[in-house]
Amino acid sequence: MPLSAAALSTVINSATDTAIIALDSRGAVLSWNPGAVRLLGWSEQEMLGQTLLRIFPEETNPQARVTEEMADAQSKGRGGHEGWRMRADGSRFWAVGELTPVTDPAAAPVAFVKVLRDRTQWKVSEDALREEKRTLEILNRAAATLARENDLALVVQAVTDAGVEVTGAQFGAFFYNLVDAAGESYTLYTLSGAPRAAFEGFPMPRNTALFGPTFAGEGIVRSDDITQDPRYGQSAPWHGMPQGHLAVTSYLAVPVVDRARHVIGGLFFGHAQPGVFTERSERSVALLAAEAAIAIDNARLFEAAQGEIEERRKAEVALQTLNATLESQVAERSQQLRLHEDALRQAQKMEAVGQLTGGIAHDFNNLLQGIMGNLQVLRKRLGQGVQSTAADLDTYVTRALASTSRAAGLTHRLLAFSRRQPLSPKAVRANPLVLSMQDLLRQTIGEKVELSLQLAPDLWTTLCDENQLESAILNLAINARDAMPGGGRLTIETHNAELDAAYAAALHGVQPGPYVCIAVTDTGTGMTAETLAHAFEPFFTTKAVGEGSGLGLSMIYGFTRQSEGHARIFSEYGQGTTVRVYLPAHFNAEDGPAHALPAPSATAAGKGEVILVVEDETLVRELVAEVLRDLGYQVLEAHDGPSGLQQLRVPQRRIDLLITDVGLPGLNGRQVAEAASAERPDLKILFMTGYAEKVSASQPFASPGREILTKPFEVDDMARRVRALLDGGAGR
Repeated sequence: MPLSAAALSTVINSATDTAIIALDSRGAVLSWNPGAVRLLGWSEQEMLGQTLLRIFPEETNPQARVTEEMADAQSKGRGGHEGWRMRADGSRFWAVGELTPVTDPAAAPVAFVKVLRDRTQWKVSEDALREEKRTLEILNRAAATLARENDLALVVQAVTDAGVEVTGAQFGAFFYNLVDAAGESYTLYTLSGAPRAAFEGFPMPRNTALFGPTFAGEGIVRSDDITQDPRYGQSAPWHGMPQGHLAVTSYLAVPVVDRARHVIGGLFFGHAQPGVFTERSERSVALLAAEAAIAIDNARLFEAAQGEIEERRKAEVALQTLNATLESQVAERSQQLRLHEDALRQAQKMEAVGQLTGGIAHDFNNLLQGIMGNLQVLRKRLGQGVQSTAADLDTYVTRALASTSRAAGLTHRLLAFSRRQPLSPKAVRANPLVLSMQDLLRQTIGEKVELSLQLAPDLWTTLCDENQLESAILNLAINARDAMPGGGRLTIETHNAELDAAYAAALHGVQPGPYVCIAVTDTGTGMTAETLAHAFEPFFTTKAVGEGSGLGLSMIYGFTRQSEGHARIFSEYGQGTTVRVYLPAHFNAEDGPAHALPAPSATAAGKGEVILVVEDETLVRELVAEVLRDLGYQVLEAHDGPSGLQQLRVPQRRIDLLITDVGLPGLNGRQVAEAASAERPDLKILFMTGYAEKVSASQPFASPGREILTKPFEVDDMARRVRALLDGGAGR
């Protein structure tokens, strides 16, 4: 059964500890129960028709708070905040309140009910608990720092910082208890909360009536307003704080006393407002001072120990200096020997370079003599009009061509040494390659060395120059044989390897991914760590003079890096060596050229196609053009890249094939080819190169519709390449 209005009023009026206030829709007071009178101090007659603005502190913007509570009550069904509220006598209390709407049948608010309760005691207890927790955290953190720190300056700074934080001081300082010659000055040690410049313009605190008790260890001095202390302002010349000094009203000073009851110094804290420091502040700083005294003692002991250790070290240095004459002589002699060894090694390298260049010069001179001599005789015969048979004339040509072929082979070996040789990459299956080399390897290593093959059955295919790989394996076998003069075992192993990012990051220039690994292991003498560090360097060798130039491993390293792989050496002195060659895997590849050209026609003759030749070397360009014209092709010539592109860009001009040198000055052959492909996407391209520093397996020189021809080349080979490219489809 619902309560009557009289009964409800009785219930509301009996709630003397809770303010229950009825407001109209504009926020004016309609009723004010006895609990509101008791809690807030205003009578019902004083508040009827008034708003609740007066119960909110001025700094909280009362109008905004009342408006917000009423808006929340209308939109959310409940409004109100927890916070400080005002009484009629001006005192404050912590209140928890709610404002709820009273609605009509149409759900429109016609009035509000405000319920307010006093929670000051709860608030005070919660704040005290929070402050106690904060204090303990600061003290524990400071204690942990003092326990682990041995640096005296850091110890005292940590204590000063903790004191400022725990007391709420604006600044704090620790003054070390030292007296100067006049017997009155104390040295500033640390500051917190204020810059050192704030104190530099003033003398240190003296043994005055105010500071003296702290430095004498007589006890703690705490004041809500130090300016009212009878000891304040009694000492000349300042009679108080000097002009310009930081304002100090609240004051707290605590002596720091060590185990022997000697006063180490004093902790001083100040604040411009009165009544900041409490008994809790005093207890906290006293605890900090006790911990600081122990930590300072420990730091002093540590410094003393360090000083003793330093003195011992100085004594040892003095003893070493005493014996330095003999040792310095030995060291100087050792340095001289090292310099002589370096000079000898450099001389050996230079000798190897000299032998190499001398041998190359000798071979080239012989080859050039063969070419020049035969051509001169041929010219003489033709000039004399001597009736020679075709066979006689062909003899001179054959000799010159043979010398040319040998010169080309020597050039390729030089490019291999410099890691700049043009590669002919194709899909290679390493296992059949190794098996095909068995007889050659056995003949090379001799009968005293056992050959063992451990080939993975599911080995991936790799993309590389097959001839270079074969040469690398043979070179490694020779090195292994030389490392086993008394015989041993040579093992060639193949397996798949997946190099992860961490492994690749440790090696410069290596990309993570799938690789084919070919490992050559011997049971020979092995390498020292120093030798291993230089093994891939050109000209570095451990063999006797005349037995090796130090080029083999360097060439292998250059080949693998040019093929986008890498090589590593693992060796243990007296146990043997393993060289691992990693070449990138090439999936779904056939064991043949990476980009096979269509089968050439039976004849290399032209069919009237138009070929553009771009070559900066006049003799080469004219020779190529002449050969092509003899074969029935129409030939356009250009001496550099820009002039070649100019001809390519002539509208309606037919060009079936572009032949360009790679090493053109300025706009190089690759750039010419890219620009030409942009103009004529179906254009076939044949590259010529004699020095292919930038030609490698990773670049698209040998791709569908493109081929590379290495200088010097036979004109018949060029003719076949041209015909094969053109037979692959018309290019415009």
